[in-house]
Amino acid sequence: MEQDYDVIVIGGSFAGMSASLQLARARQHVLVLDGSLPRNRFAKASHGFLGQDGRAPNDILADARAQLMKYPTLCWKNDLAIAARRRGRLLEVDTQEGLKLSARALILATGVADTLPDIPGIAERWGGSVFHCPYCHGYELNQQPVGVLASSALAMHQALMLPDWGPTTLFLNNAFDPDETRLLQLARRNVTLERTPVRKITGDNATVVLEDGREINLAGLLIQTRTDVTSPLPRQLGCTFSDGPLGAFIQTDAMMETSVPGVFACGDNMLGAGSVGLAVGNGVRAGTAAHRSLIFWDDI
Repeated sequence: MEQDYDVIVIGGSFAGMSASLQLARARQHVLVLDGSLPRNRFAKASHGFLGQDGRAPNDILADARAQLMKYPTLCWKNDLAIAARRRGRLLEVDTQEGLKLSARALILATGVADTLPDIPGIAERWGGSVFHCPYCHGYELNQQPVGVLASSALAMHQALMLPDWGPTTLFLNNAFDPDETRLLQLARRNVTLERTPVRKITGDNATVVLEDGREINLAGLLIQTRTDVTSPLPRQLGCTFSDGPLGAFIQTDAMMETSVPGVFACGDNMLGAGSVGLAVGNGVRAGTAAHRSLIFWDDI
C-alpha cells in the first residue's frame, strides 16, 4: 500500500472540493484524486451560484483549488481512480498511474456524463445555446424566443417552466403525445406546440430546422440528457443505485452516506439535478458526515 489517508475524495470539481474543504479544516489527512473532467466544462459561464455569478467555471475551480492547497493536511493528485474495494476496515483505491491507496472513509464525487439527443448540431452548441437548466442559462436569453426539444414526456416540466424566461416552443419530435390535460397546461402558459420532427440545429444560436424545411430561430434550446455515473467505483464497492427519470444515481441517506458504510457520495452522481450550488451544498454535508464517521470509527 502506497499511503494511508483519513479520507480519499474521488473527484475534484465543485462537490469534491467542497467536501475536501470541510475535512481539511477538521485537520484530517485528505487525498483528492481528480481526472480533470468537470461536467460543466462546456459552459463559458456559471450562473446562480451566490458570489460567483457569471464567472467561468474553470476560474472558480482554480481559485477553490488554490485555497484548498493552503491546508497542510490535504494532498492533490491528478490521477484517475479505476478500482476500489473494502479490505477489512479500510477502503482501498487503485489509480490509473499505478498507485495503491487506502483510507478509513471514501467520498465519491465522480459526477456524471451526459448523453445528448442524436440530432446534428446539438453537440457543437452544448453548454452554450443548448443546455438543460434554465436557472443556469435562462436569464441570459433576455426573454428572446426559446425552445424545448422533447426526448420524453419529461419535457413537459421544462416547457411549463420556460415561459418565465421567454416565448416558448415545445418541439415534440415524436417523443410523446400530450393528452388533453397537458395541452391545457401548455395553453395556459402560452407555449407553442410544434409536432413536425426536428432535422438539425444550425445558426449562431439555435435555429431549429424541421423535416418540412421550416426554420425556427431561437436564442436557446433546452434538452433532456441521459446521465450516467461513469466511474466504476460505486458498483465495485456495492453501492445501491436508484433509478431516476433520466438515469440511475447513487442512493444516499440524509448524511450523504451510501449503502456501503464509510462510503459517501455527493454532487451530480447522487442527485438528478445539475447545479453548482447544489453540488457545493451536498459536498459540505458529505465532508462533515465523513468526518463524523471517523470520530466514531473505533466504536464500529
